[in-house]
Amino acid sequence: MSFLDPSVWGGKVYTEGWTEGSAGSVEVLEPATGEVLGQAGMASADDVFAAATRAAKAQKQWAAKRPEERAAVLRRAGQVFEDHVNELNTWIQRETGAIAGKAAMETHVAANECFDSAALPHHPAGEVLTSDEPHWSFARRVPAGVVAVISPFNFPLILSIRSVAPALALGNAVILKPDPRTPVSGGVMIMRAFEEAGLPAGVLQLLPGGAETGAALTEAPEVRIVSFTGSTAAGRKVGEACGRNLKRAHLELGGNNALVVLPGADVAAAASAGAFGAFMHQGQVCMTSGRHLVHESIKDEYIAALREKAEHLPVGDPTGQVALGPVIDERQRDNIDRIVRGAKDAGATIEAGGTYENLFYAPTVISGIGRDNPAWAEEIFGPVAPVMSFSTVEDAAEIINANEYGLSLGILGDVGQAMKLADLVDAGKVHINEQTVADESNAPMGGVKASGTGARFGGYTANIEAFTEVQWVTMRPDIAPYPF
Repeated sequence: MSFLDPSVWGGKVYTEGWTEGSAGSVEVLEPATGEVLGQAGMASADDVFAAATRAAKAQKQWAAKRPEERAAVLRRAGQVFEDHVNELNTWIQRETGAIAGKAAMETHVAANECFDSAALPHHPAGEVLTSDEPHWSFARRVPAGVVAVISPFNFPLILSIRSVAPALALGNAVILKPDPRTPVSGGVMIMRAFEEAGLPAGVLQLLPGGAETGAALTEAPEVRIVSFTGSTAAGRKVGEACGRNLKRAHLELGGNNALVVLPGADVAAAASAGAFGAFMHQGQVCMTSGRHLVHESIKDEYIAALREKAEHLPVGDPTGQVALGPVIDERQRDNIDRIVRGAKDAGATIEAGGTYENLFYAPTVISGIGRDNPAWAEEIFGPVAPVMSFSTVEDAAEIINANEYGLSLGILGDVGQAMKLADLVDAGKVHINEQTVADESNAPMGGVKASGTGARFGGYTANIEAFTEVQWVTMRPDIAPYPF
């Protein structure tokens, strides 16, 4: 039996005490072919409340484990991802429409997230405070309790494990709700890895589901933290619900990221970076290079080079030798096409692409675009590269900051000019002489403005802040005297 044999997970939801999702089931489809890969049970609100009760009970015993025991589970889980990498990569390709390189990146990062998180149980867990009282005073980090993780379809393994692994390592229980379109890559893989690693039952529970399931996670009284990655519109709803219920919400949301090409930059190298940033995984990345801002002196040359790239990138079944696979579904494809058609209607020029067959959307380059054009103003989440020119660094900063998002910024060219621009732009991440898409397990991840609530994942500092509470503790040798 294979590690992800459908007889193990098909039609079932992983939570202790019940097997079938009471909200029915959904077909897991392969975007490239339309083939049904399996069935996944869907969790209802009642399922969520029951799981949260179990999680709260299991969390106390898990948090009481010795740090070395929790660390060992995380290390073993990371090794499971490495041991089964070929099978996992194949599933990611088929379920998400990813080419081989993208799938391999997901499993590699997933293993590293576990390995890095294995150090968290032994990390210093607080501070010794000064005090004017004759006692010892401490601020210690304690597990938050139950953490809900809600993850999207585009990088389902990475965007789930980056919260699941550190939250578990720090002594929390986790309820994981992946996107119902990618329940295997975003959920079953992680569940199976931690089962193999020896995680006690109930500490991690998998509840695929839709909006009802997510809403219930914000209402369940045992859930203290909701870690959400997804669209800004959905994130606003999650944030509102968490605020009403006095829960902490960590929101990593959309982006309309600028890639700036400075005067004097190597145009061929810049176009290569721009093509990767715009077209990698069909542009279905929150960090995608969605706005190409090129100095007026090299704009035409850059458009020609980027058009050449777009016209020669092979598109097709991601299990073959292609650069782009399919987008996730018809709804996503139609929204991409709506924006591209709207861009043309508003006076822009389609330099390359702008066409599709089934779910395969051709890499698209758009020029002659204005700031109000939908292809410049909106997050497209597709393989589309709109190009606009600028004259000065200050002009570029003003154009970038006029957009509501603030996730990632790439700047190509002279480092001195890039540093000046970086200081003027609101962004959670800045990459000089790199495009906008980047992720490392030990690096903080997050955005500002409509892109989220800042760096809430990645690295020891951000993860400890995200998934623990601060508790004040005092101690003295005898009972303190009081005037009453």
